[in-house]
Amino acid sequence: MRLSDADVAARPSHWLRQALAEDRALEPPLDGTVQADVCVVGGGYMGLWTAIRLADAGRSVVLLERDICGGGPSGRNSGMLLSAWSKIGALAAHGTGAAALEVIRASTEMIGEIRDFCAEEGIDCWFDPVGWVWGATCAAQDGAWTDALDRHDRLGAPPPARRVSGEEIAAMTGSRAMVSGVFDATAATVHPGFLARGLRAAALRRGVRIHERSAMTGFTRQGEPVVTTAGGTVRAGHLVLAINAHSAGIPELAPAIFNIASDDCASEPMPETLESAGYTRGPLMIDSRVFVAGWRVTRDGRLNAGVTGGAIGFGGRVDRRFDAPSPRVEAIRAALRFGHPALADFPLATAWRGAIDRTASGLPLFGRFAGNPRILYGYGFSGNGIGMTCLGGRLIADMILERDTPLMGTPLVRPIRRGFPPEPFRFLGAHVVRHAVRAQDRAEQSGRRPAAPWRVLAGLAPSGVTPSKANIKEDQP
Repeated sequence: MRLSDADVAARPSHWLRQALAEDRALEPPLDGTVQADVCVVGGGYMGLWTAIRLADAGRSVVLLERDICGGGPSGRNSGMLLSAWSKIGALAAHGTGAAALEVIRASTEMIGEIRDFCAEEGIDCWFDPVGWVWGATCAAQDGAWTDALDRHDRLGAPPPARRVSGEEIAAMTGSRAMVSGVFDATAATVHPGFLARGLRAAALRRGVRIHERSAMTGFTRQGEPVVTTAGGTVRAGHLVLAINAHSAGIPELAPAIFNIASDDCASEPMPETLESAGYTRGPLMIDSRVFVAGWRVTRDGRLNAGVTGGAIGFGGRVDRRFDAPSPRVEAIRAALRFGHPALADFPLATAWRGAIDRTASGLPLFGRFAGNPRILYGYGFSGNGIGMTCLGGRLIADMILERDTPLMGTPLVRPIRRGFPPEPFRFLGAHVVRHAVRAQDRAEQSGRRPAAPWRVLAGLAPSGVTPSKANIKEDQP
């Protein structure tokens, strides 16, 4: 089976359209009843990494995907591979300093593991170890990273990042708009679409039975998991729910996350403009606003830029608005005028959006259903970069294989706690908080102190890529 021209053209993400131009293969929907050691629901990074690890361990795996593999956040994100060092505050709040450092160590090593895996499998995902600049575009953002760096110092474990001046950032990126920052040389970028399609192919080579366009319609909570779709049934020894933002549709998973849109765009190829701006390669760049903005350059000479804090779905539903072209290109340009002004008037090729799942602390969570240890979950990846999905796949596979590893005792493995109020208060409150965050970001960027009510309300926003203003204790018992 193959995707049609119309299906490829209708994909909102530039990354996925680019990848599907080279690989339009489509696995058939589930038809009938099948048996497997493990049923993985979700064909994004997390689900595919989990399936690959389990298949390598000799387990039979059936993977169900509601759309096509990579059709959700995995094919729409900004392609950032980051370690967890900036999350040390949230990690320490949920556990010990030693456990926090174990997560950071493992997440840093995971970047190299992804590089090596792709090289071995022949996946050209445009892996590029360019590093990461986390910077300040105004005085109010200056030092947003200080708490994270200080925590590392107190634990006697230097982070992979170092402080850099505005002049150093300008030398690396061509932008003189950032007043200060930190540079993490371990970070990398990838092409999200090529990575998703490459993982899909790697899973198929290992005998994973993938059924695309096979949305889960239900699953049993007791005994051996039984998963149903419109066309069939999967009976399995274990069930892995790797459905990202769609976790909001599962009552047991919904309390821990909040879904909001992230908006991205890609320019037309503009190598001359990038060269003139001094940013033909260089590190990916992120500012320190609450609703963070980020940008980077691609192998084919494009600018990829994005902002968070977009559309909100009632009850966490991922509705059609999240599949529409992004309406926030001007917000992206505005962020660039503060972060890299020479690029703000880029020639737009396409803009898209997608639903992202945030926990209040900014940490993903993994574990087993309280009522059935055969059902496992992994979600809450927004703000953590792609590497954490790979680490999560390892964690979930190790749980099923009953391997006791150091990561099992870290804050990543924790029960589901309510991090946000129930509906309709969540939906209404989210709009109030979003307005407050935008007002605070505008005031700080203009050199003004935000009004006290905005500061208080903005402090309720869930953590994103940068944890400077995060409520890091969202799901403590």
